[in-house]
Amino acid sequence: MTSDEIHDYYTAGQEEHRLSSSLGRLERLRTWEMLQRFLPATPARVLDVGGGTGVYALPLAAAGYEVDLVDPVPLHVSRAETLSRDAAAPLRSATCGDARQLAFDDGTFAAVVMLGPMYHLVDAEARTRALTEASRVLLPGGVLIAAYISRFASMSDGFKRETLLDPSFAAIVDRDLTTGQHRNPTERPDWFTTAYFHRPDEIVPELERGGFEPLTVLAVEGPAWLIPNVDTWLDEPSTRQQLMDLLRRVEEEPSMLGASAHLLAVGRKG
Repeated sequence: MTSDEIHDYYTAGQEEHRLSSSLGRLERLRTWEMLQRFLPATPARVLDVGGGTGVYALPLAAAGYEVDLVDPVPLHVSRAETLSRDAAAPLRSATCGDARQLAFDDGTFAAVVMLGPMYHLVDAEARTRALTEASRVLLPGGVLIAAYISRFASMSDGFKRETLLDPSFAAIVDRDLTTGQHRNPTERPDWFTTAYFHRPDEIVPELERGGFEPLTVLAVEGPAWLIPNVDTWLDEPSTRQQLMDLLRRVEEEPSMLGASAHLLAVGRKG
């Protein structure tokens, strides 16, 4: 599933702590809120595909779900296993695997969570295969929750951090806007790794090709990811509540979807 660039990026330990502060913290809080909103009630069995070190899988297990984690990066799986052993509510399993060929029987899960594969599978055919596999392992009526990166994320980030003044980053953004194919030929990990960035209007047809009834597409961070220091909003309960309330109000607004760094799609297996 992973190219050499993606594998090297995550083997360097880029993921585990990314979601604990700043923009990653906002992403995690909003994603967790949406998972709670759309997942079936506990107890239910959930498959976290591309689950990393268990940032969401372990809290889901603690909330009462039976969670199996699959990730293509051995470092992630090893770390998830370690954290699971020390957890009061461990994972049901943590294994290396590929979103396009899941090692589970048909109709096993009430929900599948995919918070990485849909942007790291850079070919449309590969993404359709991953969705088809997710549908296969779901029970009838099962829920899919999948994350995407906006086509316009790198441009917005370039304006915010003024990295667009660097010709190397400007060239990356040009390719992103033209084709959606994000490539980073530099050695700067903050410019991310090999990925496909979706236009918001691509997501529903892609879900349908994978056999899902699309339910909604939501902006995760909305325009709030452009706040210079979002931790100041999140640390204070009153401003955090204000921020979250506003993001909920505009999360389905079509004109706001592309302004979000991440999008979350929810679909149902027929």
